[in-house]
Amino acid sequence: MFEAKLANAALLKKIVEAIKDLVTDAPFDCSESAMCLQAMDSSHVALVSLKLEVGLFDTYRCDRTINLGMSLANMSKALKCANNDDTCMIKHDDSEGDSITFTFCDTKKDKTQDVTVKMMDIDVEHLGIPEQDYSAIIEMPSSEFQKTCKDLSMFSDSLSIAATKSGVVFTGKGDTGSSIVTYSNSGNADDDKESIKIDVKEPVTVNFSIKYMNQFTKATSLSDRVTLSLCNEVPVVVEYGIEDNGHLRFYLAPKIDEENDMDN
Repeated sequence: MFEAKLANAALLKKIVEAIKDLVTDAPFDCSESAMCLQAMDSSHVALVSLKLEVGLFDTYRCDRTINLGMSLANMSKALKCANNDDTCMIKHDDSEGDSITFTFCDTKKDKTQDVTVKMMDIDVEHLGIPEQDYSAIIEMPSSEFQKTCKDLSMFSDSLSIAATKSGVVFTGKGDTGSSIVTYSNSGNADDDKESIKIDVKEPVTVNFSIKYMNQFTKATSLSDRVTLSLCNEVPVVVEYGIEDNGHLRFYLAPKIDEENDMDN
C-alpha cells in the first residue's frame, strides 16, 4: 500500500506543469522517506530530478519501496480535475492492480472526486549523479532568472553565463542583436528575497541552450528563489526548493563552442 496526502493539489499541479514538456513518462520511486523522480528528456540533453520528502505531506504511508510509473500527460489530465485548494490523496493498492487513484477533496463543498490513472511499466535507468564541487553558486529571485532567460532568447539560442567574484553576466548574442544582463553581488541586501548571492571560488564562463533554460523556468511558481551551480565543462544544476521539504533540479550539459571547433 502506498498513500500520500497533500494539503493542496496546487503544488503537484505546478510540479507536473514544470516538467511535462521535458519528460513524457514519470517513474516515481516511493520509499519510506520520500517520493522521487529522475528522468531524462527525450533528447537526452537534460535531466530532471525531483524529491518530495515526507514533511511535505499531511499523511504518508509506504509499506515497501515501489516504483509508480505514469504518463505525465495523463497525470496532468487527472490534476486538471482538482481545484488548487483541494486536498490531494495519491493512492496505490497492490491488490487493486496497475492503477493509481487521485482523490481530490473540497472540504468547503463536502465534495470528493476520484480519478484513476493507469500505471505504465517504465524501464528506468538510474543515472548516478556524481558529487561535484562547483566553482560558482548563484542564488537569485526565480522571477529575475525567468525574465533574463526570456529576454535573451529573443536574440539568441544560446545563453552565456559568466560568473566572477564581482558579479554574474548573462549574455545572448545573435544575428539580429544582443542582450547582456549584469547582476552585482548583493548578498548583503536588506531584502533576502530580492538579493543576488554569488559565491565564486574561481571564474566560470559557460554556454547553454536557452530553449532548455526557458523550459526550466516553468518551475518559477514553485519557489521565490533559484540556485544555479556552475563549473566549466560540467552540467549546470538549476534548483528550485519546494517548501523546505524537497527540490526540483534540472541538469543541463553545456553547449560546445561551435565557432572554436570550426577554427580548429
